[in-house]
Amino acid sequence: MLTVPEVAKKFGVSEATVLAWITRGELKAVNVSRSARSKRPRWRISQAALEAFEAARTPSPPAPTVRRSKQPADVIQFYV
Repeated sequence: MLTVPEVAKKFGVSEATVLAWITRGELKAVNVSRSARSKRPRWRISQAALEAFEAARTPSPPAPTVRRSKQPADVIQFYV
């Protein structure tokens, strides 16, 4: 289980950014404070949640473009 400062250091962002990811639900975390209504939550992030977060944020390769060959000017195509 990683803490918010550890995740922030790993990604090179501020702790506020990591907390924003948790608040928005992008990064799953568990509150391990003594009570659920604590004014100051203590978040812990599992390795599995971190891997899922990284996978969701990894950009996918762009779709290949389909190139159409140019038809000679004197060719007429009819579509049925």
